[in-house]
Amino acid sequence: MELILGTWHWAISGFLISIVMLVLIYFGKSFGMSSNLRTMCTMAGAGKFSDFFKFDWREQKWSLAVVLGAFVGGFIAFHFLSDGTGVNLNPETVHNLSLLHIDAPNGKLMPDALFSIETLQTPKGFAILLIGGLLIGFGTRYAGGCTSGHAISGLSNLQLPSLVAVVGFFIGGLLMAHFILPYIF
Repeated sequence: MELILGTWHWAISGFLISIVMLVLIYFGKSFGMSSNLRTMCTMAGAGKFSDFFKFDWREQKWSLAVVLGAFVGGFIAFHFLSDGTGVNLNPETVHNLSLLHIDAPNGKLMPDALFSIETLQTPKGFAILLIGGLLIGFGTRYAGGCTSGHAISGLSNLQLPSLVAVVGFFIGGLLMAHFILPYIF
């Protein structure tokens, strides 16, 4: 039996995130997805190779529930809580993507022109993903966390460095989307 509720309103997700953040603040915890990667690398023994990974990962193992929750929640939302229509983009966005030779995702979360196996097998596609991954990795370390850590956890804790990081994320995203991406495609 498949339970279909349709697309959730953004306010439901926002409300649930705020409840989680209140609980985390109450217990003196914070989270971000990039810190979970550090915890997993430390658990795997990366501390033998780099001092960055030398910390007591057991203090952070609770946050691995965030990663598990992201996978399980995404699976449940996709398979049981969606109405099957997928992502509906604004027609103007579809037109702008077509100007960049990116087909409309047609309900998928990611367009094939950027995220398909065929694209990855081309030198250009591989280079875009490799350079993008390195920039994201460097940026995450340089900013002291990822977008989820700063935008959700850091701003909830009223941290000024998180506000600066989030403003930087948005400026970087706008510059990429409007000035760099058109030259790549």
